[in-house]
Amino acid sequence: MPDHTPPPSEAPSPDERSVVLDAKGLRALAHPVRVQVVGLLRKHGPSTATRLAERLGVNSGTASYHLRQLGAAGFVEEDTERGNARERWWRSVHRTTWFNDPELAEREPEAALAYQQSVASLYALRTRQTLNELQTMPRAWRERFDLSDWALRLTPEETTALYRELEDVIGRYRRDTPENAATAPAGAERVGVITHILPEPNTPAPEAETP
Repeated sequence: MPDHTPPPSEAPSPDERSVVLDAKGLRALAHPVRVQVVGLLRKHGPSTATRLAERLGVNSGTASYHLRQLGAAGFVEEDTERGNARERWWRSVHRTTWFNDPELAEREPEAALAYQQSVASLYALRTRQTLNELQTMPRAWRERFDLSDWALRLTPEETTALYRELEDVIGRYRRDTPENAATAPAGAERVGVITHILPEPNTPAPEAETP
């Protein structure tokens, strides 16, 4: 999609194609189908309710309803250059979404949880899709696929520092705008990188082995 939920102490740095969620936006995106719709429009470009419904496995009426709700909230808009009297085309207004307002999450706990669960489900779906397609990919890409996890013991401050370092590294490789895409070397393809930082407070430290 991409969606960013950085640590609260990490202030967002959105550009003109990014949106920082407010209460209205959070409530509008607190639905798994809407999160997927926005993600598909950002990834594949403008589309219609019928085409989106086919990708999502829902009927076109359901897709149309969610598009209208997203349009009312300012996340999508009609692509008038493509649309006609018979078929409406829609496009994403933003390139990325930011949500890192702990006070908003406290005021809207149900919407915040629903939104974050929807994003987590979307990330899991993307992982499954890649796994399903992995064996049909060229060997060079199969060998670069990775699923890893690490158990770290960090302070909140160290966790924020880790997030910043990861973002800096990823930022050096980002070519997800038309301007930056033109600088990609030959052989470059779209690669999804999903980061999770999962606090597990009160988990006991491992005991030292007895000699």
